[in-house]
Amino acid sequence: MNRDPIKLEGILGYRFSDQTLLSRALTHSSAANERSGLLRTNNQQLEFLGDSVLGFLVSDYLYQNFCELTEGQLSKMRAHLVSSANFFKLATQLQLGEFLLLGKGEEKTGGRRKRALLAEAFEAVVAAIYLDGGLDAARQFVTKVFCQDFQAIEAGRFSHADFKSQLQERLQALHFPPAEYQLVNASGPDHKKQFAVELKIRGKKLSEGRGDTKKGAEQEAARLALDKVLS
Repeated sequence: MNRDPIKLEGILGYRFSDQTLLSRALTHSSAANERSGLLRTNNQQLEFLGDSVLGFLVSDYLYQNFCELTEGQLSKMRAHLVSSANFFKLATQLQLGEFLLLGKGEEKTGGRRKRALLAEAFEAVVAAIYLDGGLDAARQFVTKVFCQDFQAIEAGRFSHADFKSQLQERLQALHFPPAEYQLVNASGPDHKKQFAVELKIRGKKLSEGRGDTKKGAEQEAARLALDKVLS
């Protein structure tokens, strides 16, 4: 566990003018609930804002740099880049888990390694940078941390994530049975069909994905379910 904000700023490559924003971004609700007054502030609202900031900045980068790709291709790339699974990967690379302020319960149950918690902290940190330094600062940070993903796209090595496999691995870790995929609708002309697939776990509907192919709809359903399973 590391509480040194200067070290984290070095890892992030950004120096905060308002240190309270960074502190808030790293404070999980479990820690805030154990405190009183101003210290009860946590990162949930920053997480909400960070999700929108990331969605915009990643979309803008893809649009500006890969205008030759179709809307469908761009959407698939964005869905992977702006996902809890990818945020968890980036948070791990930034070592955010070492700097989190957690409650005693989360500390005991390995909160510093929890996927959902780290993904949320990543979103909160992006929001904190945006509030502290503006859109340009947030853009520079996002461009840097997503650098490997963007380079993979430029080199033609990028393929959107196999969310079905990721979901299956996560379900196995939780000792859940495999997900069930059911086609519930196929509409439109043959050259422009749209498919809708329901995803169920233990007979309970968890998500519904749509796409221009059945496989694409299944992947979208798995992506949506993965975010819920991670939470």
